[in-house]
Amino acid sequence: MKRQQPEPYLAAFQKACREMQRIEPKIVAWRSDTRYQELNGGGLFEVRFWGKDYAVYYPEIAVRELETGQVPPIHYQIIILHYLLTADGTPLADRWISFRDLPGGRVYNKVFRKRACLPLIRTFGYDVEAFIRAAEALGGERLTFGDASFLFRILPRIRLAVILWAGDEELPPSANVLYDAASEHYLPTEDLAVLGGMLSGRLTRPLTRSPAHKV
Repeated sequence: MKRQQPEPYLAAFQKACREMQRIEPKIVAWRSDTRYQELNGGGLFEVRFWGKDYAVYYPEIAVRELETGQVPPIHYQIIILHYLLTADGTPLADRWISFRDLPGGRVYNKVFRKRACLPLIRTFGYDVEAFIRAAEALGGERLTFGDASFLFRILPRIRLAVILWAGDEELPPSANVLYDAASEHYLPTEDLAVLGGMLSGRLTRPLTRSPAHKV
């Protein structure tokens, strides 16, 4: 039996599909830094997401893993479509901002920190080496902030960074998830929050059963 998708996801996906059918593909490909190739009666975008290539078929919208043809989770499909729809070609800023600095971010910052930052603190707050191992295993690129920090390339023009400040006898640990300042030109804030939570989850998942220290 085919699994029924939650109504909010299904509605968001259907809305994105309708909006995709009104785009100009070559302009969208340029703005999103993706590849578009024409096929008989349509075409497809190639979008790299979480280190894997996905095909987005146009104008009958369908999202598939490029190599296997498998259908990705619906929230992956929504984010990929929203990325294509939102991208406006703005250059990356090469400047980091926190979630609260995104449009509307202050309203949801407390929830975001609970979902994205607190698991990082609980898992890695007293074990920087474990954080480094997890980040490198996920393809992170070293940065120079805090006690350890890494850049992650999620979509062609969506970059996130995770910074860890280790705790000691005097100070508690801290962590933050940052975004390139141009991110709002490529995804809505709600989707950026989802990506921050996904990144935190991917980093902490292997270690959540045996965190180095509880806070």
